[in-house]
This record gives sequence, structure tokens and C-alpha cells, in this order.
Amino acid sequence: MSIFKDHIDAMSAYKPPLEGRDPEKYTLLDFNERTIEVVEPIRQALHALVDSGRLHMYPSYGDIAQQIADYAGVDAEQVMITNGSDHGIDLIIRSACQAGDEIIIPGPSFAMYSQCAKFEGLNMVEPQYTREGGYPVDEVIASVTDKTRVIVISNPNNPCGTLVAPDDIVRIAQAAPKAAILVDECYFEYSKVTVADRLHESPNILITRTFSKTWGLPSIRLGYVLSVADNINALLNVRGPYDVNQFAVVAVSEGLKSPETTLAYVNEVMEVSKPLLEAFLEEAGIDFWPSAANYLWVFPQNPEALELALRKEMMLVRPKANAHGQMGLRMTIGTEEQTRRLVEVLRKALQ
Repeated sequence: MSIFKDHIDAMSAYKPPLEGRDPEKYTLLDFNERTIEVVEPIRQALHALVDSGRLHMYPSYGDIAQQIADYAGVDAEQVMITNGSDHGIDLIIRSACQAGDEIIIPGPSFAMYSQCAKFEGLNMVEPQYTREGGYPVDEVIASVTDKTRVIVISNPNNPCGTLVAPDDIVRIAQAAPKAAILVDECYFEYSKVTVADRLHESPNILITRTFSKTWGLPSIRLGYVLSVADNINALLNVRGPYDVNQFAVVAVSEGLKSPETTLAYVNEVMEVSKPLLEAFLEEAGIDFWPSAANYLWVFPQNPEALELALRKEMMLVRPKANAHGQMGLRMTIGTEEQTRRLVEVLRKALQ
């Protein structure tokens, strides 16, 4: 007999295919990461921490909340740092819900939302995105009941890259005033769309963001939550005092001193590489979802063969099926050079 809750034993672990992802061998276009290394000032700051003689001490966070607040355009008391944005997602869902409550998670979407919901024994309501209609705003609002405690808005959504307009997010928040509206903005730097300026208008909105996707720091884990101060104070009662490591804080603090150095990569991805890949796909007659982020969900006629051809050329992409079971390939967009190589391999494989 297990010592754990029955529903925990009945779950399966979220196991993304991480093994064998060697950046020395492959061009990694499968996890929506930054496809080049962190900028040199961040590397130097991390080396300095190793040499500082402070690794035996518990982490000290200094003014990192203020630095992030200045970057995000909010007050410091509206910021809580987390161990990656997954940590923030988990804390919000755990803090807002009890077993048997309802959570609305439009799909397909990031697996951690449903994983965290299962931890808590929640009932999941899952209206579906469509390529034509995007996020099912009206269906979500119609699904709200007196048991609804969290509504997830992944903005833009993974895997399809769909955006939800800030006015629609506020409309959902007003339609469900007793629910936490979890707005995941982990691709904010790419989409440049946020509701951070509307938190006081809708105090049940909580935003999660990360320094993984844009800043190139997924291995050391730093995310943050933005909301009104009362919500942040409540979440700080749940977050541990040392949940965020010192390497993450040092790296982010250094990066925020000159964000334009890191964000030059974003401009290349969104202004050069993404239009290049989109133009090729349109020319080749391959369907894809319009995306506001650094990836495209692509539906070629022969996705398995195409994925294998890319792998043989040492390029990794992520197979992802849609709601009807049709297999697609989610392709991360990298530098112009990487994207031209991707197009070259795709063109050859399609011939």
C-alpha cells in the first residue's frame, strides 16, 4: 500500500525528451530555448560568483525584485522571484485551489498546467484553441462556474504561438472575479504583449515570466510572478525563503544592467529569421499556425520523415500532435544563419 495520495500514485511524470541533446552536435530547435549562448557579461558574473568564496552561504537576493520591477514597469512589491516560471505556476495553482475545484486550461498547451492541476486533484475543463479562432475566449467565459478557481491564459501559447488580446484577458478576469487568472508570459520578449499595466484594474490577474527562453538561462532557473501586492504577499507565505539559487540571481542581475545586449538576439529572431522561415513554408504550401513567439507549429504532409531528415542533418525539432491527432513539428526559430540552414535542409528533404 502506498504512503502517498491515491491520485498522485495514479499520475505519470512529465518527462520531456531531454536526453541526448548535445549542443556540440545538434542545432537545438526543439525546446524554444535561446539557440546561442548567454552574453559574455553574464558568463563573467557567474565565474566571479564561483570565485567569490560565497558558495557555502545561503542565497541573498538583494534588490533583484526592484531590478525586475523596473524592467517590467511595476512596483517592487508586485514582484516575486521563483525557481523558473514552472515554480510560479505551481505556487499559484496550489495557493488558489483545493481538491475538487475546477481549473480551465484551454488546449493544446504547456503540459505543466495540467500536471500541477493533477497534483491538487482538480477537475480540468479544456476548451480547445483553433487556428482560425485562436484562444476560445467566449467558451472559457461560458465555462466559469462557482467552482472555478484558476483560468490559464498562455500568452503566447505553446505550442501554437497564439496571442490573446489584453482586453480579452481583462474581460475574462472580470467574468471570473473569484478565480486566479494565470497569464503565462514566458515568451513576452518575443511577443511584446503584456497585461502588466492592467494589474490594478484586474487584481485577480497573476503573470508568470521567465529568464529561460530569451535570456538563455534555463539551466539555472529564474522566473517571476507579477500581480498586485496582496497577491504577492500571499504567495510569499508559500514560497520557501531559499527556493531561488544565487547563480540565477547573479546572472539575471547582470543581464538586466544592459538588456539590449541580450535582446539583440530577439530582434534577429523576430525580424529576420521568423519571416524567412514563414516565407519558405508559404512557398512550399506547408500549413503552420500564426505565431507571436520564437517558434512555429508546422504541419507538413510527412512529419515523421521530415523530422528524421532534420535529425540526420543534426537538427532537432519537437513532434507535437494537434487535438485531432494530426502530427506536427514545433520548430524553434534561431539566428539567421541557423534558419537559413533549416530552410536548406527542409527544401532538400521535401524534394
